[in-house]
Amino acid sequence: MKLRLPNEFLYQVFALIISIIIIHAIYVTNVRPRAADALSEQALAIQEDQNYTVERSVWVLIRDFEQEACFILMFWAFSIMGYKTARLLNEKNILRESLIPIKDGERILPEDTRQYSRIIESLPDQSKNMLLPRVLLSSLERFGSTKNVQDVSSVANTLCESEGEKLESELSMIRYIAWAIPSVGFIGTVRGIGEALGQAHRAVDGDIAGVTQSLGTAFNSTFIALLISIVVMFLVHQLQSLQERLIFDTQSYIDHKVIRHMHSQNN
Repeated sequence: MKLRLPNEFLYQVFALIISIIIIHAIYVTNVRPRAADALSEQALAIQEDQNYTVERSVWVLIRDFEQEACFILMFWAFSIMGYKTARLLNEKNILRESLIPIKDGERILPEDTRQYSRIIESLPDQSKNMLLPRVLLSSLERFGSTKNVQDVSSVANTLCESEGEKLESELSMIRYIAWAIPSVGFIGTVRGIGEALGQAHRAVDGDIAGVTQSLGTAFNSTFIALLISIVVMFLVHQLQSLQERLIFDTQSYIDHKVIRHMHSQNN
């Protein structure tokens, strides 16, 4: 457990660096050259035909720095969510295993808890640090010391609830990214409107090309940012649902496969 958070932090840092490198390389080699070609073709078409209707090009739509930053943040969020999803799936896979070999009708007595605890302690460190083995080990230790099934249920529920709160807090970075993406889009909007206002004198003289291009920058950045934000928030909610199902399934596992088998002299 002590190594997981630093490893995750390093993963996030490298994921951000790799996202920056890949997205910027795509923009330099592909997006911006194609956008420049599209704008040149549109300018020639307008000169040849004053009634020409400009078709919106995807390359022009995403060509600005704000859109590039939004895509970097999007893929960074995807990489973090992918890491967390893989970890949650590993946690769910261990729920399919029979960590404590108990058959129907068998009982777990307080004096048996040490025997079952050794089974959990013998697991590899990666598996032993998952939620289910930790809750099982704490439940067995509590039953062995208190011989009270109600105490075991309280400990298991408390551990599951605290794990749910921890998983929820770990989503804060992804939620920050989801908030930052539309904010970056609004920055592009402000920049585009500012450039348009700076060229207002040209529009008065009849040259509106610069103004329209700047306004296009403003609206395109907001449009792309909001679209990306919708996708990211949808995936965040899916990840949150996966976390909640993990906590529920762990509680059900403890209740149906462990606690119901526990019996003490007071039962």
